[in-house]
Amino acid sequence: MTDTSTLIVQLRTLLDLTNAEIQVADTRRAQARTESVATELAHNADNARERADAIERILRELGGRPALVRPLLGRAAAAVKIVTEQMQPFDEALLGDLALEHQLIDRSRYLKALATAGRHTKIVELADRLITAHSATVEWLTTVLAEEALGGPAALRRTPMQAATGAAVRLMNTPVSWSTTGLDRAMDTARSTGPRISSLLGRGAHAGDIAAKTIAASRDAALERAEQVTRSEGADAIADVLHGARAAAGALRPEELPIADYDEFNVAAAVTAVKELTEPADVRTILGYEEANKNRHGVVSAAHTRLTAIAQEVTGIE
Repeated sequence: MTDTSTLIVQLRTLLDLTNAEIQVADTRRAQARTESVATELAHNADNARERADAIERILRELGGRPALVRPLLGRAAAAVKIVTEQMQPFDEALLGDLALEHQLIDRSRYLKALATAGRHTKIVELADRLITAHSATVEWLTTVLAEEALGGPAALRRTPMQAATGAAVRLMNTPVSWSTTGLDRAMDTARSTGPRISSLLGRGAHAGDIAAKTIAASRDAALERAEQVTRSEGADAIADVLHGARAAAGALRPEELPIADYDEFNVAAAVTAVKELTEPADVRTILGYEEANKNRHGVVSAAHTRLTAIAQEVTGIE
């Protein structure tokens, strides 16, 4: 027979980890790319609360009491994790979430073994419920990570800090084999739009009339020119990064899209074409263009679904 005190220790630990999971799920809702993902995350958080309640009930039945301070510490630790990870690249933050879920699975399996040895049927059933739930979350996070690795768009958006940190890491790790003159030319091109925008913004009452369209157009033109300069200088790796930034922003010209005559397609034709794409970068390009221009819900949804399917195929998730 298993010592009840060992079961109580594991249940308390699982309760602490589950409280941390709830905090993370609630925080991730703000990063959801679509309303459906936000709804799914809210549902997951509610399910986690139900699991926490179930763990607490079993704990009390065994004569143990949930720690009054530790759940607060768990939520505080989760809050610290969220703040700290803002200084990390997006993939590292997701890997942290995945590590938490793996810990929950491993402890749930250990709990099941303990409960089986002690013939605690209700605890075995609880452990099975926990294993099923956390296994599903691991698959979801693995898919999101794969989507990120394939170039996105993942179900979750980077925060501005994560985006900046990730860009800095990529820049530091990008081999630079082109001339200083070429770099100066590209930077001058990107900077040249700044004074014009600042001048417009400085007109006070008319600043609102400038709108994001002027700024976005200047940004897109600067990126395109910078890409042309860097490619002419032989810095194809840098040019590819700039091209990727233009694609993600939906700033490519129609003739640059991976689907010919895409601008002329209605929703049904666009969805069919998206489903036939096999390269993640092509899906990302179409999605960025669609969101920046027509933003048709059916097409956006089809692009998300297609990338998820590719990511699951790569990771072996059925």
